[in-house]
Amino acid sequence: MSDHPANRSGPAEAVSADLDAATRRLMAALDALERAVERRRDADRDEDELATRIQALGADRSRLADELDGSLVRTRKLERANREVAERLDVAIGTIRTVLGAGEDG
Repeated sequence: MSDHPANRSGPAEAVSADLDAATRRLMAALDALERAVERRRDADRDEDELATRIQALGADRSRLADELDGSLVRTRKLERANREVAERLDVAIGTIRTVLGAGEDG
């Protein structure tokens, strides 16, 4: 007989413990990978939303610029018409003063 007792479960238990530890590490790594993928999806989704907002702001800016250009054109037309009316009023006032002055002389 041998001085060492026959312990066949010792090495098997060690292998099983190593496998369990490796499995736990693998599961932890997979969980970490899954969290990283989810964070990346969220970041991509946020990036897409930001790009959409920027695009909408660009469209609004273009529309507002067009409206401003139209307003400036209308403003210039109104200023021109206002000057013409003021000139005509000055002429009419001058004519009325002339007529009134001639009536006072006679």
